Amino acid sequence: MLELARKNNFQFDTVQMPLNVMDAHFRSFAKLVIPEAQKMGLGILGMKSMGSGVILKSKTVSPVECLEYALSLPTSVVITGIDSQQVLEQALNLGRNFTPLSSQQLSALLNKTAQAASQGEYELFKTTAHFDSTAKHPEWLGPETQQVKQLGGES
Repeated sequence: MLELARKNNFQFDTVQMPLNVMDAHFRSFAKLVIPEAQKMGLGILGMKSMGSGVILKSKTVSPVECLEYALSLPTSVVITGIDSQQVLEQALNLGRNFTPLSSQQLSALLNKTAQAASQGEYELFKTTAHFDSTAKHPEWLGPETQQVKQLGGES
């Protein structure tokens, strides 16, 4: 997407992407997109630090470790879901006392998640259409999508 924007002289201000401990091992936004976004001077918005809770099902990391990892990346902001007072307090406490993880801490955390992350099993937004609302509602993409379908092509 960034390459296409560059070729067409389109300038984004920010880029938003899933950034989490599993991402580092499988089709990594952190490895492939962040360096390009930095070169372009874009604000980096991290999301899905816990993969909508799916990453926690791996039993390899805690919610705090997920947030610490995402906050230790070169992001402008990390967006985290808040569904209870307890989760809000957890995020506020972490934010108040946060210091980025050291390279040794990052390595240890990534070593803990390497096996679980290798096939993208806990990043459903990369391996399934589970979180892709446009897959269920292609009309949201506009009339061009409908015209392509009518001509027998794919959208």
